[in-house]
Amino acid sequence: MIPIMIVEDETILAMQLENFILNNTSYKIVAKVNNFNDAIFNALKFKPYIILMDIHIKGEKDGINTASYINQLIKTKFIYLTAYCDEETISRALETNPCNYLIKPFNKDELKIALKIAEKNYLREKKISTKKGNILFDSEFSYDTNNLQLIYCGEYIHLTKRENQLLTLLINSKNSIVSIYEMENEIWPDKMPNENTRRTLVSRLRSKLNYKFIETIPAIGYRINI
Repeated sequence: MIPIMIVEDETILAMQLENFILNNTSYKIVAKVNNFNDAIFNALKFKPYIILMDIHIKGEKDGINTASYINQLIKTKFIYLTAYCDEETISRALETNPCNYLIKPFNKDELKIALKIAEKNYLREKKISTKKGNILFDSEFSYDTNNLQLIYCGEYIHLTKRENQLLTLLINSKNSIVSIYEMENEIWPDKMPNENTRRTLVSRLRSKLNYKFIETIPAIGYRINI
């Protein structure tokens, strides 16, 4: 089920939203709060995929400030619930990239459509996030040897041609040493690179692997441990 957090300071509306969601088996409520501090705490704790965000909430920070802050912490989708539709408020809200903006009073059909749009985005991104290559490095990194793609947490990581050549070479000899001579002959067959060029290439690939997996064997070569 899709996790939803409700941030709403009108008690009756919060209860109505809760009842509507509880009657829909596609969703589950992970938290129901009415202020900035509780919204931040529960966003980090439960990582809801959808947040129903009232703009006028309790405390010094409004719902737009809260959404902007949460966007820096987790990946989520916002559906704004508000009685305000002035240009300034809408412009501020749009900067947080919401899925929808519902003007109070709204009806169940409007809410249902807004949730469906967010749900569609959720399912599409969930499908992407589960993408893994056929070579698994760990729970985060994998490599698709058919499409020559490095994948991190379901997202493709861009590799240059030579970075891909080096990674493929290391994978083909995984857990074994690839000599400096073998590496240079494979990646620069027409010229002899200097030591700085070789080290720079290895360093760039290491950074894209979060400095994991690649081991330097001094004066001999490199090994990928997966």
